[in-house]
Formats: sequence, C-alpha cells, structure tokens
Amino acid sequence: MKDAKSDGYLINNYDHLEYCANERCIADFSLNIANPLTTYYLKQRFNLERLTASYDLNINQLEDLITNYPPQRFEVKIHQYIPMFHMEDCVFCHFLSEGTDYTNCGRPCEKQEVKIRDRVGSEHILKAEAGCRKTIYNGTAETGAEYVQRLISLGLQSFRIKFLNEIPEQVTKTIHYYQQLLQGEITGSQLRRK
Repeated sequence: MKDAKSDGYLINNYDHLEYCANERCIADFSLNIANPLTTYYLKQRFNLERLTASYDLNINQLEDLITNYPPQRFEVKIHQYIPMFHMEDCVFCHFLSEGTDYTNCGRPCEKQEVKIRDRVGSEHILKAEAGCRKTIYNGTAETGAEYVQRLISLGLQSFRIKFLNEIPEQVTKTIHYYQQLLQGEITGSQLRRK
C-alpha cells in the first residue's frame, strides 16, 4: 500500500491506524467516531488530520460532537450510498463463475456489476472489496444537503461526497450541485429535487 506513494490515506480500521502512523490520514466513518472521548483518543494517539463522524449520529448528536471539539478536525459525508451489510460469501463466484473461491473464480467481481433486488423491488449495489469481502450498499444515495448550512455555521469546513458506480456525467453534475450548495447558491431542499 505504501509503495503507491499516496498523498494520504483514508483509514477504515484500527490496524490501518498503526500501519499508517507516520502518514497523512483521515479516519473514516467505520471507526465509529460518535463521542468526544473517541474523538480525543484517536486524534491524540494517531495524530489524524481529520475525523469522519459516524453514520449513527443524528443531526443533533453531530452538532454536539462538532461543538465539543475543533470543527476543522471533522469531516462529514454529505452524499453517499450507505453500506447495509458485509458478507464473506461470494455471490460473484457462486453465480458468475465455475470456480469455487478466489483462487479459481476468474474474478468476475472485477468485470461484472451486480445488484440485488429486495422484496419491494429496490435494487441494491453489491461491491467486492479488499480481501474478497462483499458489501451491499443501499441502491439510493443518501444526502445531508439540508444540514450543510447549519454545519458550516458551526465551523465545519470539510465535506465529502462518495460515489459508487456513477458515470462521469453524473459525477460532474453531482459535484456541481454540491458546489452550488456550499456556496449558498441553492438550498438543501433544492438540491434534493435535482
């Protein structure tokens, strides 16, 4: 990983904190940063550049967290597909391959897009990740657009947008709308309608 000579790393688990201890790092939501104690510990122990607040927080809890620690130390995802669950079993291998595991499956996960339809007809995105772990993401991107101006007024400066399978035109359009939102040209409810 370090051979890639990245500008920095998005840290998703505790082992990565140790491995990247002397690098520029941002703690991701998966470290469950939901209270001042966790915030203080991670920041002091690992000297992280920023901390991404947990998805488990509602807006009031997020505001409390941001106001109890310097807001410039936080980052909030304002657009993302929420991971619903992880699994080790490989749907790609079982249904798109003659193989039995990663050693002989031909890696269909690198070539195929898979969506899983739920009981009400919504399609959710299946993604293969490091170590052949699979994650099912909600098929509809969530947004925190209606809270952005409140968070800015509290001093928050770093927001993140996470894409999953969008085509370049969708990425460009989405970024443009969020830029308008951050500059106060449109409201969160206007962005939701776009």
